[in-house]
Amino acid sequence: MNGFVSRVTNRIDRKGRVSIPAPFRQVLARDGYEGLYCYPSIDMEAVDCGGNQLLAEIERNLSRYAPFSEDHDLLSTAFYSSSDHLTIDSEGRIGLTPKLLEVTGITSEVTFVGQGYKFQIWEPTRFATYELTARERARALRRGLKPEGTA
Repeated sequence: MNGFVSRVTNRIDRKGRVSIPAPFRQVLARDGYEGLYCYPSIDMEAVDCGGNQLLAEIERNLSRYAPFSEDHDLLSTAFYSSSDHLTIDSEGRIGLTPKLLEVTGITSEVTFVGQGYKFQIWEPTRFATYELTARERARALRRGLKPEGTA
């Protein structure tokens, strides 16, 4: 498997660290990046995370906009200036910054959610709520219907 798949919930230790699931660490290692890029999701109460492949996707999306355009500047600010570079320790743990904890509402547990080229970090209860909505909207998309709550 080349991407991030599955969902895992881990506890935060007393020093504020959490273990990245081993399969996710393996994807990062194959990607050739020794840390973790993280930024608050633009649309959700989650944090988007990944390595070089995530950066490549961001750059690919930004390339659709003229480099000095307002849209390019807005998106590059949302992705790059709000990003944190987290170090993964020898035991596969990261420490979440206060900003990332605040965005997600995480206190004691973290749910890691695979999304192919990236993964997300969620507060478990918030993810459970989001997952119900996502599945409902995915069913509507599959049936070719316009999902409720979309423009």
